[in-house]
Amino acid sequence: MTALAPASVPVRPARASWPAQTGQVFRRWIVGTWRQVWGPAMSLLQPIIWIVLFGQVYSALGELPVFGEGGYIGYLVPGILMMTVLYSGAWAGTGYIDDINSGVMDQLLSAPLSRSAIVTGQLLQQLVINALQSGVVLGIGALAGARYPGGAVGILVALVAATLLATVFCCASSAVALMTRNQVALIGLSQLIVLPATFLSTTMMPAALLPDWVQSVARWNPMTWAVELGRTGLDGSLVDGSTDAGMLALKGGALVVLAALAFVWTVRSIRAYRRSL
Repeated sequence: MTALAPASVPVRPARASWPAQTGQVFRRWIVGTWRQVWGPAMSLLQPIIWIVLFGQVYSALGELPVFGEGGYIGYLVPGILMMTVLYSGAWAGTGYIDDINSGVMDQLLSAPLSRSAIVTGQLLQQLVINALQSGVVLGIGALAGARYPGGAVGILVALVAATLLATVFCCASSAVALMTRNQVALIGLSQLIVLPATFLSTTMMPAALLPDWVQSVARWNPMTWAVELGRTGLDGSLVDGSTDAGMLALKGGALVVLAALAFVWTVRSIRAYRRSL
């Protein structure tokens, strides 16, 4: 009798680890950003205008006791910092729409890539850009006369708050882009959200100077939470213990929860998009 040859066992191709997948997606997005670096660079014109022009026009407000020793410029810079990452985050979904229109998204979804790795890689690229922009905004603020008594610790607190806020809006923008698949719809929704989020907060004015109904809205506005975290870090009140650390921790925790929920929303949206193909 002749021995039967063993049946060949199909070999499944090796799949890269989740960190490796995320790194490849991140590399793809960051290379694209480097090739069109003028986009993030041009987005810094707005904070320059806000800090230099708006800060100078309303510099007399700094005489009011509510603004403290830092004056209005010192009060304004943390708000402009958060406003910059808010606006950048609101546009994050445009990259997904470009991928959808060009067919790249379909190729990514047909590749052996985790859906969460696709989302995380793009999010990391956005956060790196936001961190660089945040550093530039703080530098512009210092040149305009703002001082940061909180030192390195205070700057780190402000950057963490900005990162959490950016995560919330980057993920929300990406989820909306995957749901609508339309550039015009995304831009319209972004404008509908970012302007009220900015002006119904303590970005420009302390809560004590706002109308009562605006104060009520601002109290529950994530923009206010991030701005107040950044402001107390930069002005040193968090370091010297002159502020309510428990309340700030609560607001920081709320931002973490919102960021996690927004991330889950994006992952669910990309899976829903895959099922619809």
